[in-house]
Amino acid sequence: MSPLRVGVLAYPGCFASEVFGVPDLLAMATHIAAAHGAVQPAYEASVLSPRRRVIASGGSVLDVSAMRPVDVLIVPGFELSPTLDLDATLADLGPEAASIRSQAASGTAVVSICVGAFLIAEAGLLDGREATTSWLFADRFARRYADVRLRPDSLVVTDRGVTTTAAFSAMYDFALQFIRAHDGPRVARSTARIALVDDARSTQAPYVDSALIPTVGREFSLSVKRWLDQNLSARYDLPTLAQEFHVSTRTMLRRFGGEAGETPLGYLQTARVRRARHLLETTDKTVASIAADVGYRDPGAFSALFARHTGRRPREYRAIFRRSCDRGGTEELRGRREEGLPACDPPCV
Repeated sequence: MSPLRVGVLAYPGCFASEVFGVPDLLAMATHIAAAHGAVQPAYEASVLSPRRRVIASGGSVLDVSAMRPVDVLIVPGFELSPTLDLDATLADLGPEAASIRSQAASGTAVVSICVGAFLIAEAGLLDGREATTSWLFADRFARRYADVRLRPDSLVVTDRGVTTTAAFSAMYDFALQFIRAHDGPRVARSTARIALVDDARSTQAPYVDSALIPTVGREFSLSVKRWLDQNLSARYDLPTLAQEFHVSTRTMLRRFGGEAGETPLGYLQTARVRRARHLLETTDKTVASIAADVGYRDPGAFSALFARHTGRRPREYRAIFRRSCDRGGTEELRGRREEGLPACDPPCV
C-alpha cells in the first residue's frame, strides 16, 4: 500500500512547533514500525501552503510546498493573544480557509491543533459537528461559533472526518491515536515510551485553571460561583441559591447558564473536583476525608464523579500528579506523618 499522505497547512503566524510536532512523531513511529518488520514507510509528510512564503509565530521562516491533494490535512494553531484582532486575523487567512474547504470537499480528513479549530470553523467545516479546542479559549469559540457542539473537556474529538484537538500537546494525543489506527497498538505504545508522551490521557479537565479564563460579561455568574466556592461542602439546593441572589430558580438557571454555559450544579461539581485535585496533590488526607471536605458523604459517589471529570480515579490521580517533596529523609517523613504533621515545614506546594 502507498504511504498515507499527511499535509500540514502552514500560514502566517502559525506555531512552528505545531507544524512539525505530528510529522516528527510519525517519523519516530515509522522507524519503530520498521524495527517490527514493516517493509515501507506508512506516512509521507509535507508542509503545504497557498502562499509562496510563510513566517510562523516568533519569526521562523518555513519552507513550504504548493497545495496538493493529501489524505490528511493538519491545521496548526496560532498565537491567540488578548490583544489580537481575531476578526482581522481570520479575514487575512482567507486563502487558507479556501484551501481547507477544497481539501475537505475532495474527501481529505482535516485535523486542527489547538486554536486551529477557529480556522477550520471559519472555513465552515464544523457547523453541526462536535469539536474541541484549548480550554482557555473555549468560551470565546462557543460564542463565535454557536452552531458547533463544543466539548471543551475533550482532548481529541472526531466527527465525520473532521478532527479537533485541545491545546498544544494534544497534537501528540491525536498522533498516537493516528499511529494506533494505522500501525497498531504495539507501535503506538513504543512511540509513546520513546518520546516520553502520555498515551493514557482522556481529558484536558485536570489542566484547567479557571482563574485564567476571561470574565468579561459574566458578573452575575461570577458572583454565584464565588458563593458556591465559599459553600463548597454544603448540600446543593437550587431554591436556597436563588433566594440568596433574590431571583427565581428559573431566572437563576437562565442567567447563570447564559453567562457560564452550564448549570450552577455543574459548576459546583467542577469546583469540588478542583478542590479535591488540590488536596490530592498537596496533602496526605485519605480519599474518604477529601470526599467529605468537598461535600460528599459517599466516597464511592465522589470517586465516580472525580473520574468522570478527570478521566482518573482519585488514587490514580494522586499517584500521577502528587507534588513530590525532596526535603528530609524517609525516616523523618515517616515520623512527621505519624505525628500528624505535614511532610514539610512549611508544607511544600
